[in-house]
Order: sequence, then C-alpha cells, then structure tokens
Amino acid sequence: MNLLTQTLHLLGSGAAAYITASSLRDPKTRPDVLAGFQMAEAGAVPFIEALSERAAAEADDWLAERLLRHANDERRHSQIFAHALKQLNKQLIDFSQIPQQTADGKPDERRRSPFFEAYFTGYSKADMAPDQIDWVMFMISTHILELDASKDFLRMAAVLPTSDMASVNLKKALLSIADDEKRHAAYLLEAAQRRLPYAEVTGLVDEWRERKVNALVAMVGGMLNRKGGAIPSLARDGVPVEMSESENRELIAA
Repeated sequence: MNLLTQTLHLLGSGAAAYITASSLRDPKTRPDVLAGFQMAEAGAVPFIEALSERAAAEADDWLAERLLRHANDERRHSQIFAHALKQLNKQLIDFSQIPQQTADGKPDERRRSPFFEAYFTGYSKADMAPDQIDWVMFMISTHILELDASKDFLRMAAVLPTSDMASVNLKKALLSIADDEKRHAAYLLEAAQRRLPYAEVTGLVDEWRERKVNALVAMVGGMLNRKGGAIPSLARDGVPVEMSESENRELIAA
C-alpha cells in the first residue's frame, strides 16, 4: 500500500469509525446502528452457506468447513444484534414495507449502500452470485472487510458506557464478534495463499485496500451529505424483552 492510499485509509476509516462509534454510544441512534449490523450479518448467511456448498462440491473440504463455520458465526452475530435491539424495545424494520424510491424519485437510502457500490465497482450482480464469483476475488475482498471489521468492533466496544447492563452486555458481545471477524480474515487470507503465490496475493490485497479506501470516501461523503451526518433509520418499535446475564453469556459463547 502506497503512502497516499495508507493516509486516505487512516483518514477514511477514522472518520467512519468516529461517526459509527458516536452513533452507537448515543441512545437515540444506537438502535439504527444495531439494526444495520443485524441486517448485514443476517444477509451474509445465505451467501456464505452457498459458497460452502460450492466448495464442498469442488472437493475443497478445508474451505467448505471454514465457510460453514463463518456462516454460523454471522447467524449468531445477527442474533446478538437482534437481542440488543429487543432490550431497547426495538426491532429491524420490515423491508417489504419500504418503497424502492422516495417521493422525489430518488432511491430510498435504506435500500442502497454507497460503500458496497464503490467497493465492488466493475462487478455485475451476476459476477457476485455464489456459483459464479471468482474464489480469490471473494477471499481477498472479504479478508479486507473482515480484518477492518474486527478493529471497528473493538473501537465501538471501547466507547460504550458501563453504567447499564444493556451496554455492558453489548460491549462483551462486540469483543466476541471482533475475535470472530479476525479469525475470518485469517482463514480467508490463508485460502487465497493456497491458490496463488505470496507476491500475487500481496498485490491483490493492496488493490482491494485501495478499493476499500475509495468506498470509505463514498460512504463518509454520503454520511456528511445527510443532515447532521445521520444514518438511515433501520429500527422500529418492538416488544420489550429482558435478557438474563446467563442467556447473554450463552449467546456470546455459542
């Protein structure tokens, strides 16, 4: 990674981390952050499960097993965020009730991701299908996302208060999720190194790091263009629930 890319990465990731961490710490915006994480983690499960089945069909049992564990981790992460939302008497919005466009004809922000649009520039929807996606491209691009996510979750855990049980439980959960993401990043890099020489893998990591920088710039720009840097509303009122400490420990350790 050259100096310019490294500098932009630090600036972009720092700005995104600040906005997300601030929104998570604020009781008013925390539900929307949690809902966004729940949606992202749950949405990844079918895709990774399909990749696991594809790897098994291609007789790559090593990769198939790790992808299956990855999918199970993402499912558990989604459940953690759903429980955290319920403790706040909130739940993820029903996307079937969200229009494709707003009244002025623009795409509803809750249905699009400037980050991923920029990150995967040049790739079509067909290119990204689990039965078609290039294995090394998936491994490296996801390695970058998982590695950075592990650091982001650690930062978010650090800013949470310890004055209430819900925040304490969420802090513990985020630390657990960060460990999982770090493990995912490691196996994905190893998987790529099993297929390509070290120098080629390093070059691809640099390429996707640059894509990540561009995607962060697009994401932060989108955040700043919204009034007050507000994130889209993804949570709605739900049924209040109390989660015991033993239940919380069981979910984190699953």
